[in-house]
Amino acid sequence: MIDKQVATADEAVADIPDGATLAVGGFGLSGNPIALIEALLAQGTTDLSIVSNNCGVDDWGLGVLLGARRIRKMTSSYVGENKEFERQFLSGELEVELTPQGTLAEKLRAGGSGIAAFYTQTGVGTQVAEGGLPQRYDGAGGVALASPPKHVRTFERDGRSREFVLEESITTDFALVHAVRGDRHGNLVFNKAARNFNPLAAMAGRVCIAQVEELVEPGELDADGIHLPGIFVHRVVEVGTGIEKRIERRTVSPSRQASPGSGTGE
Repeated sequence: MIDKQVATADEAVADIPDGATLAVGGFGLSGNPIALIEALLAQGTTDLSIVSNNCGVDDWGLGVLLGARRIRKMTSSYVGENKEFERQFLSGELEVELTPQGTLAEKLRAGGSGIAAFYTQTGVGTQVAEGGLPQRYDGAGGVALASPPKHVRTFERDGRSREFVLEESITTDFALVHAVRGDRHGNLVFNKAARNFNPLAAMAGRVCIAQVEELVEPGELDADGIHLPGIFVHRVVEVGTGIEKRIERRTVSPSRQASPGSGTGE
């Protein structure tokens, strides 16, 4: 087996060129490969086309690359927490391909599985299938580039004729992902909500780079508990358990005061 350990995040992303396509894990700010993103920012890589569920926030996650004008195009499902994203899109500085979330997940998984395209009911009867979704504005309120129409076909399902839209799979030059634990052979384990788009992004990248909080020796991971096998991973860099993790939007409930005689307390 190949030892895939790389010493630093800077070394891990050093060969990502200008104009590269990237699949990046994360959902909101959960599971963002922030050390790899910051290393990419530091080396000055630009003109990137990125596929990720969202683009972080203004000062975290992919938002740091966006703020530095390093991203040319985003293929995403949700963009509602980033004001700079909105500004760049509406001003014509950023191309955006909005994709239904489940469809985006399957496009990445299919790409990593060698499947060229698939049919889904999601988006039938909408601009997702019919075309016309703005992808780039002209800066004056007009649409400079709109999504093209997609092939729609009727299939018999459960005794009914139903329409399905053809979606092409996604593969990218590189993938950047975050895992809680990994070994030197590239086997990865994700923690709770961070097991979101990370395995799918990893599958879609021709070269997958994983940052892990803890790097262990081969054989230390429970073989039955591995979430992504090392065949999909090409480089692993340990970033430590103390890496900063942010919460996109913190929501707390007011503390409950025990009523007299209830016998309970906080």
